[in-house]
Amino acid sequence: MLSEFRAFIARGNVLDLAVAVIIGAAFAAIVSSLTDDLIMPVLGRVLGGLDFSSYFVRLGEIPANYAGSPTDYAALKKAGVPLLGYGAFVTAVIKFLILAFIIFLLVKAANRMIGRREEADATAEEILLLREIRDSLRR
Repeated sequence: MLSEFRAFIARGNVLDLAVAVIIGAAFAAIVSSLTDDLIMPVLGRVLGGLDFSSYFVRLGEIPANYAGSPTDYAALKKAGVPLLGYGAFVTAVIKFLILAFIIFLLVKAANRMIGRREEADATAEEILLLREIRDSLRR
């Protein structure tokens, strides 16, 4: 098992995975900013000017010692009040869909480039084979 692990590391897969995780984290930060700072404010404005990510339904009582606003999602959540935060869930779904679409576009572009390279390699190989056949026929 140890030798298999060494072979795995030697192939470079670990480095590829590390690069992918770092790039994924960067994309996640960009998508979070895009969603939180651009898309959700516009969506909230269209839906009545409210912060859509803080839409919730309170499922329990507010503690007696709570001094914050009864409409502040983050403060209620921090105070331990059971909440159904459907606005935060919708925001997370939108972030996921944007990230999935970006990854789809990247994979599609990579597959197109790989396909072109494979076609070029196949064409070069066919040309080489045809030259060898031609040279054999000349002899």
